[in-house]
Amino acid sequence: MKRIAVLTGGGDAPGLNAVIRAVVKTAVNVYGCDVLGVRNGYDGFLAPDGIMPLDLGAVRGILPRGGTILGTANRGNPFARKTMRAGQEFVEDISDEIIAAIWTLALDALIVIGGDGTLRIAMELGEKGMPVIGVPKTIDNDVGGTETAFGFDTALMIATEAFDRLHTTAEAHHRVMVLELMGRDAGFIALHAGVAGGADVILIPEIPFRNESIVKKIRKRVEHGSHFSLVSVSEGAKPQGGQPVYSRGGDQVYVPRLGGISQKVGEYIEGQGFETRVTVLGHLQRGGSPTAFDRWLATRYGAAAVRAAAAGHFGQMVSLQNGRVVDVPLAEALAVPKRVDTNGDAVWTARSMGIAFGDE
Repeated sequence: MKRIAVLTGGGDAPGLNAVIRAVVKTAVNVYGCDVLGVRNGYDGFLAPDGIMPLDLGAVRGILPRGGTILGTANRGNPFARKTMRAGQEFVEDISDEIIAAIWTLALDALIVIGGDGTLRIAMELGEKGMPVIGVPKTIDNDVGGTETAFGFDTALMIATEAFDRLHTTAEAHHRVMVLELMGRDAGFIALHAGVAGGADVILIPEIPFRNESIVKKIRKRVEHGSHFSLVSVSEGAKPQGGQPVYSRGGDQVYVPRLGGISQKVGEYIEGQGFETRVTVLGHLQRGGSPTAFDRWLATRYGAAAVRAAAAGHFGQMVSLQNGRVVDVPLAEALAVPKRVDTNGDAVWTARSMGIAFGDE
C-alpha cells in the first residue's frame, strides 16, 4: 500500500478531524504510506485544487477541532449531479469521470467518512471497481451496522445542556419549553437528550403522537404542582395520521429539509392555555469541539480504516460492535436504516420515568 486518499462527505459532525488525523498518522507511522485529502467530498476529484497532500504536519493540532479541514458537501452525488447547460437544468451521472480521476491518482484505497448517503455512494463506486473503506459519521446515529457513529455523543451533550438551561427558565416563568432537535427520520438525539435532560414529553419519528396526549401530560403535571414542562421534539416527529413538517421540499437530487414541527406543537399547547416557548437548536448540535468519547471513537475508526485498507478488506465499513471495532460489509450496514426500537430498553426506561411519547 503506497498511496491512499480520504474524504469527508455529507453534513459535518464533531470528530471528522480526529478521523483524518488517525488515518494520516496510522498510514505514515505504520505503513509508510502517502495520504491525499480530497476537498469538499466527491467533487474534489474533479476540481483543479481538489486534492491536497496530508502529512503529519497537516494534521497537527486538529484533534479537538470541529468541522473538517477537508471541507464537505451534501450535494455532490456523482450518480445524480445537477448541471446547467444552455440555461437548462440537467441531472447526470458523472461517476465514470470520478472513477477515472481517482485512477489517475494511482490510489490503493479510498477511505470515505460519511453518513448513509455518502457511504451509499462509496458502495456504488466500489461496485464499479474502486477499493473503498467506509467510516460511519452522523450526529443522527442512523447508520446501520454499528452501535454508534462518532458525532452523536457531542450532539447529545449539546442538546442535554440546552435542556438544563431551558429547565431553569421554564421553572422560573411557569412555562412549557419545546426544544426541536435534529435527527431526520431517527429519534435518537431527542430520546437520549430528553431522558438525560429531564424532559416530560418526547416526540420522535418512530412514535406518531396526538396533540391531546401532550396536553394531557402537561395538565397532569400542573395538577400535581409542577407548573412547567419540557418537551423534546425530533425534527422528523409527526402526528398520528399526519406527515412530517418540511421547511424546504426535495427533488431527485436534494432531500427535503425537515423543520417546523416544534412550532406547530408549541402553538397547539399555547392554544390550550399554557404559556409556551419554542427553541430550535439547529446547527449548534453539529458544531464545536468533539467530546472525549467522539475523539476516542473517531480515532479508533480512522486507524481501523487504514488497517482494513492494508488488509484489502474493500467494500467494508468499520463498525463498533460490543466495544470492539470490526469490519462489516457496506451493503449490510446500509441495507436497513437504523431507527429507535420502540419496544427497546431506552423507550421503556423513558416510559418508566413517567415520560410521555404522545401516544397514550
